[in-house]
Amino acid sequence: MAKTRELIIAPRVSRAEIGKFLSAIEKEGIRIVNIDPRSIKGLKTKVLTLHTSNSANYVVVDKVTKIKGKKIGMKFKVLSNNDIDSILGYAKSGLDFVVIEVKDWKIIPLENIIAKLHKVHTKIFAVADTPEEVRKMFSILEIGVDGVIFSTNSLNEVKEALIYLGTKNFELKPAKILEIKEVGNGERVCVDTASILGRGEGMLIGSRSNFLFLVHNESVGSSFTSPRPFRVNAGAVHCYTLSPDGTTKYLSELETGTEVLVIDSHGKARRATVGRAKIENRPMLMIKAQVGDEVGGIIAQNAETIRFVRPNGHLVSVTHLKKGDMVLAYAKIASGRHFGMEVDDEYIVEK
Repeated sequence: MAKTRELIIAPRVSRAEIGKFLSAIEKEGIRIVNIDPRSIKGLKTKVLTLHTSNSANYVVVDKVTKIKGKKIGMKFKVLSNNDIDSILGYAKSGLDFVVIEVKDWKIIPLENIIAKLHKVHTKIFAVADTPEEVRKMFSILEIGVDGVIFSTNSLNEVKEALIYLGTKNFELKPAKILEIKEVGNGERVCVDTASILGRGEGMLIGSRSNFLFLVHNESVGSSFTSPRPFRVNAGAVHCYTLSPDGTTKYLSELETGTEVLVIDSHGKARRATVGRAKIENRPMLMIKAQVGDEVGGIIAQNAETIRFVRPNGHLVSVTHLKKGDMVLAYAKIASGRHFGMEVDDEYIVEK
């Protein structure tokens, strides 16, 4: 069974902003915050707290003790292997968790701690200051730490860190095909990632930032083509896709080293790095679909290897789509964007 891992947020916002920030990160699935519980008393929130205060749910103490109904842990700075041996001794004495802070050497000390504590029931929480550090902590020895305490004041950074954790989900909905039309030639972008994509995985692509189709990868071969499970033949150069930090990018902007989101048919997201983006002139199809009151479209290459995903998980080539068919898409109420960043309360109409 895969272990449960936590992204613990240490909010760096003013007292006046804490309520709004907590509400936003709670909607993203954050369960624990590193904050004095007295500072959020009276707020409508279900988040648990980690702090030195005995009122916290996770109490950081100076010596091993027991507090009824609380999880108890200690914080350690790691400078040498002697510190790691000391942590193991404290963990065996009954700590529920340890908070590990490492400075210049980050990977090797945490590898050693994970290796020593993986058979002890003490959770390992590490400290990070950037989404990139969060990614490192969760991927060490492939096992990763049990939690990362991440200091931030940015909701986008929280979203990006959740992608690294692999717990970010998008609500995919059945979209009803309204129109399919050949539109002549255009430039399409073929995205070759540095990852192997599985059955059901693809990228969210669309002509509108609030209406994106799940375009499947090319892991399904045929008698005429070999499987290329690293590839998503995404769509025309003008189409949008989502980045791990929640911003959008035009497909024309993707290049070697760009990070993109890979989504499976259940809406679970992970990050992938672009190894190569190929722009070539090809015959194109315009496809329109509807989810609720929202109508969106995509222009994709007119070829059998470009596939959407049906609500039952089966794949359908764009060349076999018919009016009335249902495919998976991510749709929400339109909002404005400025250089890819979402702007609340801005009037916008995209057609």
